[in-house]
Amino acid sequence: MAETANFDDAPIGSAPKGWTITMTGRGHPQWTVEKDDTAAASANVLKQSGKATFPLALKDGTKIKNGFVAVRFKALSGAEDRAAGLVWRAIDANNYYVVRANALEDNVVLYKTVNGVRSPLDIVGRKGGYGVNVPVPAGRWHTLRVEFAGTRFSAIYDGKALFAVEDATFMEAGNIGLWTKADSVTVFDDLRYGETR
Repeated sequence: MAETANFDDAPIGSAPKGWTITMTGRGHPQWTVEKDDTAAASANVLKQSGKATFPLALKDGTKIKNGFVAVRFKALSGAEDRAAGLVWRAIDANNYYVVRANALEDNVVLYKTVNGVRSPLDIVGRKGGYGVNVPVPAGRWHTLRVEFAGTRFSAIYDGKALFAVEDATFMEAGNIGLWTKADSVTVFDDLRYGETR
């Protein structure tokens, strides 16, 4: 069963209820519900406009072990970074998996963050390297999705399966959430998630 968080009923200018606003590292993340008339279903989006090492918004009560997370996102600005990410199997703000698309680097990369230290994971069938290069134009809506079961995770961007990785660091159920980096100003809409048996 899939659930959707679309921020339609949340008050403008504040963080949505049912989310833990936090970060990995230092800084001042700022997650607020804002209006965006370019959003597909409605005008409300979740915007991250603060500056922190890795701003995080974790969805409360979403203990998922195997399943999927998907979101629509638009990278607006950022001199150091323009990133949008999905988090799953999060234990806390320092231990989780994340897949992210970057509009400055034009790539999608999947990482694990262990005790606050982020490291990219090797793509199945390829040693080394750094994710997959793919255009991520800023100022446009895109979709990002991850499917995860056991030790295998698949990254899907704009409806296209890009790559899979395998890792066994976090095997238990954890929270899902949204992620950015540094000075990224990014908006998110229609977060969908669900569990598979």
